[in-house]
Amino acid sequence: MNIEKLKTLEKHFFMAYPMGFDTPEMLEISKKHKVEKMKDYVNAHFRSECFEDVERVFADYIKLISQSSLVSIFEKAKFKDLAKTFTLEEKAKFIGGVQAFLYGDQELGFTTQIEVLTRYKIAKWPILTVLGVYIRPEFEVLIKPTTAKGILVYFEEDLKYVSKPTYAFYSQFRTLINDIKKHTDDSLQVDNAAFCGFLMMSMDDHQAGF
Repeated sequence: MNIEKLKTLEKHFFMAYPMGFDTPEMLEISKKHKVEKMKDYVNAHFRSECFEDVERVFADYIKLISQSSLVSIFEKAKFKDLAKTFTLEEKAKFIGGVQAFLYGDQELGFTTQIEVLTRYKIAKWPILTVLGVYIRPEFEVLIKPTTAKGILVYFEEDLKYVSKPTYAFYSQFRTLINDIKKHTDDSLQVDNAAFCGFLMMSMDDHQAGF
């Protein structure tokens, strides 16, 4: 990790947004993404006991993807259309994977989700990681290709981005983000979606010469 580069980003960010995430512009971005509303939604619909009703949880997962601003319009539409064609067995297997990721064997759960989604060519990083970052925002990470690649290149990491989702990459990228976060101002050590947003915004501004 290049600490010097991180401190440069932090400096530029606070120059542009003196109150950090509490700066009006940043609060407006959070409001636009309906962050708190989405967190409330997943905490209500993806509790451990909810998984007794596979059909309900599967429908709630489709709704989550459809409503999240962190997933692209194209990925939302494709997922929604193809999810309707899942067999009962596939729904049960996918939701079992979600449950395991949240409350059991994370690697098995993540891999199971990938296996089901790959059949329909919709095993995309945002679809696989958005629930985690809403339900455990201080630990889990959202992986968006452009952001992930930008962070790895900027910080000169040996970890190489992979377009085909794997738990190994997810786990390593999550460790990296949480490690980077430890070296920033306390006010930036909030949820990881916002933290990665800070990194990407600051990298863009820094590289543009602002």
